[in-house]
Amino acid sequence: MEAITAHGILPNRLGVLVHDCGAPYWKLDNATHALCNAHLLRELLYVKELTGHQWPQAMTDFLLSANQLCWAARRSGTRFSEADIAAFRTLYDAIVGAGEALHPEVALPIWQGARAKQSVACNLLRRFRKHADAILLFIRDHAVPFTNNVAERAVRMSKVKQKISGCFRTVEGADNFCVIRSCLDTLRKQGHGMLEVLQRAFAGNPIQPTA
Repeated sequence: MEAITAHGILPNRLGVLVHDCGAPYWKLDNATHALCNAHLLRELLYVKELTGHQWPQAMTDFLLSANQLCWAARRSGTRFSEADIAAFRTLYDAIVGAGEALHPEVALPIWQGARAKQSVACNLLRRFRKHADAILLFIRDHAVPFTNNVAERAVRMSKVKQKISGCFRTVEGADNFCVIRSCLDTLRKQGHGMLEVLQRAFAGNPIQPTA
């Protein structure tokens, strides 16, 4: 949390905070939280392989189907009704309930006064139960992405640059690299082709990102 505060970006962000459920993010209590479903899908696959149970696959199918329906709704410019959202939540709760029946929480006797270690499946189910609103926010608000992959891809090139070159030789060079990558990523999101963007940049007539 100290690093997040010093970095100064997340505490001053605009919009919904989509993350992987790391504990420090929840300390940003002025945020609207959404969980990255790509992370959850990987954990569901692991639990399915670990236990052989069907509820992880059922939850996987549910989340992927819901995402496809959200994409279709975005393209058509429609939103789900409250009844539709309630139906999604009912199915979600049923899958979580089926998993909880197979993986109940282990409780220690009161006199031991400690918290019992839970299974991987139980901990994942607890997260699905506790953070249901954040997991399903993409259904209610179609501006919220299904994953945080877009944000991760945007910052990944800095790490790739470090791995290839070992470092940035100067702070100015690092700043220039970040500006270039930021402009390219923004223009891509705004529908511009990268070849045209680069051609015009080298010709001295760069395309300016829209505010």
